[in-house]
Amino acid sequence: MKKFIFALIAGILLLPNSVKADEGMWFLMFIERLNHRDMEKMGLQLTSEEIYSINHSSLKDAIVQFNGGCTAEIVSKEGLVLTNHHCGYSAIAELSTAEQNYLKDGFWAKDKRAEMKPKSLYVRFFVRMDDVSKRILLKVNDKMSETDRNKVIQQEIALIEKENSEGGKYTVSVRPFFQGNEYYYFVYQDYKDVRLVGTPPESIGKFGGDTDNWEWPRHTGDFSMFRVYADKNGNPAEYSKDNLPLKPKHYLPISLKGVEENDFAMILGYPGRTNRWMPANGINQNVNFAYPAWVEGAKMGMDRMKVYMDKDETVSLQYASKYASTANYWKNRQGMIDALTKSGTVETKTIEESKFNDWANKSENKAKYGQVVATINDYYAKTNLKARHDNYLSQLMRTATYGSAPANLGNSLLYYFNENEAKRAEVLPKINALIESVYGKFYAPLEKDVLIAQLNLYTSKGAEFGLSPMISKLKEDNKGDFATVVNEAVFKSIFASKETVLAFLNNPKPEAISADPLYVLSNDLLTKVRAKSEDQQQMDDNFEKAYRNLVEGLRESKINSIQYPDANSTLRLSYGKVNALPKDPRNDAKVNNYTTMTGLVKKYKAGDEEFDLPARLLELNKAKDFGKYADKNGYMPINFLSDNDITGGNSGSPVLNGKGELIGIAFDGNIEAMAGDVIFDKKLQRTISVDIRYVLWLIDKYAGAKHIVDEMTIAGENLK
Repeated sequence: MKKFIFALIAGILLLPNSVKADEGMWFLMFIERLNHRDMEKMGLQLTSEEIYSINHSSLKDAIVQFNGGCTAEIVSKEGLVLTNHHCGYSAIAELSTAEQNYLKDGFWAKDKRAEMKPKSLYVRFFVRMDDVSKRILLKVNDKMSETDRNKVIQQEIALIEKENSEGGKYTVSVRPFFQGNEYYYFVYQDYKDVRLVGTPPESIGKFGGDTDNWEWPRHTGDFSMFRVYADKNGNPAEYSKDNLPLKPKHYLPISLKGVEENDFAMILGYPGRTNRWMPANGINQNVNFAYPAWVEGAKMGMDRMKVYMDKDETVSLQYASKYASTANYWKNRQGMIDALTKSGTVETKTIEESKFNDWANKSENKAKYGQVVATINDYYAKTNLKARHDNYLSQLMRTATYGSAPANLGNSLLYYFNENEAKRAEVLPKINALIESVYGKFYAPLEKDVLIAQLNLYTSKGAEFGLSPMISKLKEDNKGDFATVVNEAVFKSIFASKETVLAFLNNPKPEAISADPLYVLSNDLLTKVRAKSEDQQQMDDNFEKAYRNLVEGLRESKINSIQYPDANSTLRLSYGKVNALPKDPRNDAKVNNYTTMTGLVKKYKAGDEEFDLPARLLELNKAKDFGKYADKNGYMPINFLSDNDITGGNSGSPVLNGKGELIGIAFDGNIEAMAGDVIFDKKLQRTISVDIRYVLWLIDKYAGAKHIVDEMTIAGENLK
């Protein structure tokens, strides 16, 4: 009996480590020390050196950050890149026209000469990282104000970045971790000649649309393909017909064995942002003030855009990426509200902070930590209304081009006209690029409608915090309806369209900019976004210091056992297993950790915007023409679940088996676990991935692009 009790106690003591086995977004340089043994027990067959090496090729050399916001992986010795369809969406839309709509119809390059170059697209390779915490933190002390502290830190960061760039060969970024208690630098190499190789039609790549977004079961072929090009020496180069496909240091082999429950799954990628250290009242502020405003503002912008997109295919292409991005975060933030509320995250964090406050007010800790919780709680109490206001205003600026562009462009032009002739010649290309970025995908009737709707919403719902005097007067004079204000401003404005801006540049009257009605309106909104009183600045400084000390104190006291820093778009590794959710009657699969083409076809609705399917896919399914890509049990796999810890930015990340072979592409999470950015829930949190067998089946059987599949290495089949 005693042996049983001791064993039970030992099991309980070990429980936190086993419970958190799948939690964490880990630095690659610490894998050997922190994770490797645990990963081996779960099924990893690689050494830590095969995952991350500075001197030799390793897995990290096949993982790239895709265009600054997603992840992608190299899958051939000729620089072939796989990522999500939604990550390549804007590039595909840019290359499309109403006559040749690659978003709608798909595209597959018959050879390398047919691959297409978008205007702006790059991939970033990770070279190495190192710890510079001591170097930076020795430059500061607790007597400094936050402003002085940050100034000293930024100066040291600039030196470190310059020292490691090798004269501009590399991009170097020093980033803070654990709320400024640690610092690491990251060395990258950017390749800008990246070309579209192939994409399925959006009826496959975006199957399920907004209805299925963040949901399980899923049946989405969310992938697209690109290729990285370099100069003849393999170095980054601007686009040239003489460039050659990149010969990567490492590329991922493909596994067609499929997945089963409890199979090891590893993901490398660039998660964007988590807030696992966020205080209780910060979560409360998001749930009750910030996110509801975000959701309502985003929905308003989407609804107004959709009216015009449905009427005109050209407009639909112009706004496809902006609408998709807005819709993604709209549903995400609503899911966050629901999940954080349901999980009681505020209550959990409050208990943790109460324990910390008891520890902080012990005599030996009080000087440094005693006021931390009180300072943080006071900050959030005083900024709740500001958070609501700022989110309504930020959604206005994000969805309404007329909200921010006239001020940004007008201020750039004022700078331009105040310079001498030589400086103007230097600045003019940047002015032209800014004009193109504003008006390249622009439809004035839509933009007017969005601005009117957003101003009406913002001035109604954000007013409790306080509007600017100008906006307040316009609201009062027009009884809360900005239709007349906006229509008149656009009619009279230099910034109404690309044509009116270019006409102004041909016959400039610089003094007219400051009086331009659209510029005045936009500049007032932008000034409000950036406004910060002395009291607010002091409160921000106090909060920043208290938050940093909270994280330091939680780690020192061991009250919070998290060993990994929050995500911040730096390369991380997460590991876990294929892990089913409870049986769901909507899923025909025997185990609720995968979906099949049978389930895909059951969702099919002819002509439906979200659930239509190409005729060829339906024909191939009817003939059961799945080839070598079918599962050993006969079904055609579509998506699968694992319990990896990921977030936004991981889109497109490779899902690897224990041998480092590609088994899927991560593209989503489940809405029940939207609290995951703040608190990891092992029971609920899942990563949704495209099964690599479905990807290859679509390329080979559906698209008839077998030459692309032949370029890859299929493990056990065509090892190269």
